[in-house]
Amino acid sequence: MITFGTFDLFHRGHSNILHRAKKMFDRVHLVVGVSSDSLNMAKKGHLPVVPQEDRMQIVKGTKGVAECFLEESLQMKLHYCVKYNADCVVMGDDHAGRFDFLRMYGIEVRYLPRTQDVSTTDIVHSILARGTSGT
Repeated sequence: MITFGTFDLFHRGHSNILHRAKKMFDRVHLVVGVSSDSLNMAKKGHLPVVPQEDRMQIVKGTKGVAECFLEESLQMKLHYCVKYNADCVVMGDDHAGRFDFLRMYGIEVRYLPRTQDVSTTDIVHSILARGTSGT
């Protein structure tokens, strides 16, 4: 099983999807692709707050994660699935439909509900708001 993400400012939403993915298929090898800084810049127009080496270390240290690699390209999802022998891709439901093309290669695709009331974007905005309010 494989999942992908930036995992910037690692929070309970990130932890939840990794633990839920692992729990779905007990005794399954969970592989996580962490978006590189350059990939994040290309897809979101900015660098993550936390550098890729630190994000990789955090994800590698998360219970249930068997293996972690640096994702360099969005166009290589099938390649990563083949390389890591993944028969299932698990993603947050904010990506619903985006990975369905993998099904034609015999790869199961599941979208899990996002954790409510938490996102990296919201955390960043909250930090910035605090900085401008002087608190």
